[in-house]
Amino acid sequence: MEPLPKGANFVRSKILWEIGLHLAGNPATPYGGNRDMVIAVGSGSSAAFRPWLRLATGSAILAEQVAEGDGIELAFVNPSALLTQAYRGVGLFSAPLPLRIVAVYPSWDRFVFMVHPRTGIRSLADIKAKRYPLRVSVREDPTHSTLVLIDQAFALHGFALKDIESWGGRLVLCGGPSDTRRLGPLARGELDAVFDEGIKVWLDEALAAGLSPIELEATEFGAMGQLGWRKVSLPRARFPGLARDLDTLDFSGWPIYSNASLPEHVAYDICGALAAREAEIPWEKGTEGSALHMGSASDSTPMDVPLHPGAERWYRERGRKG
Repeated sequence: MEPLPKGANFVRSKILWEIGLHLAGNPATPYGGNRDMVIAVGSGSSAAFRPWLRLATGSAILAEQVAEGDGIELAFVNPSALLTQAYRGVGLFSAPLPLRIVAVYPSWDRFVFMVHPRTGIRSLADIKAKRYPLRVSVREDPTHSTLVLIDQAFALHGFALKDIESWGGRLVLCGGPSDTRRLGPLARGELDAVFDEGIKVWLDEALAAGLSPIELEATEFGAMGQLGWRKVSLPRARFPGLARDLDTLDFSGWPIYSNASLPEHVAYDICGALAAREAEIPWEKGTEGSALHMGSASDSTPMDVPLHPGAERWYRERGRKG
């Protein structure tokens, strides 16, 4: 398919997309600011635009809006575990929401608690027990999904991330996982810990700085699993600086999801659109980048929420495996 559909209307639409992408991508905009986008498909042929389908990026709690049918038909979230929480009605969500997966963008990732041995901390329980004044690098966006995971894990032992500051520690805030506000202090030995995902761009640096991963206890993995955080392997084959393979929490997959009531033909057509525009999608390096892969459970596309029936039919007709 041509990168741009034929017709002047789509030239104008592409220009508007580029404007929106540039404005939302302004590096000066803080997390929590105007960084997200809604793509609305509909009719602008009258005095008021009539939206038919609206697709949005944003935080996990947009699931409430999708479930209520309030202005967004589909949303995109990272990682899959937070959609699982919405579907199960656990963690961030007080009741199960009627949501279904349309596709999962393949993204392989892990969340790791990294701490320097000089702290004497060997477990999550030690963080509270020792009350060590950790200098820990975490995300600056207060709604970021990593902070949800951290506080859900710490809650198992009756404390929260903010308590580290009350013990004399310091939260060293950063934007993305490879922010210079993390990598600089890490290289200078000024950090005691890093709690984050996006490990492909910082884990090797943390290992080189002497930090080591905390491996959760079986009971902790069990409790976090109930919340949707899968226990998965962090392989030494990917990160030779590790002493061995170890278990950690999954942070893979970016689901595109909808209300269960989305008409079947719409979900079916969305999958078809992904396939038609497959060559235009910026696939993550190292994953199987294809529209068909977006409907199969794998290490980079975990699925603990059912597929929408329309999507399931599209994948099945094309020989989806798994």
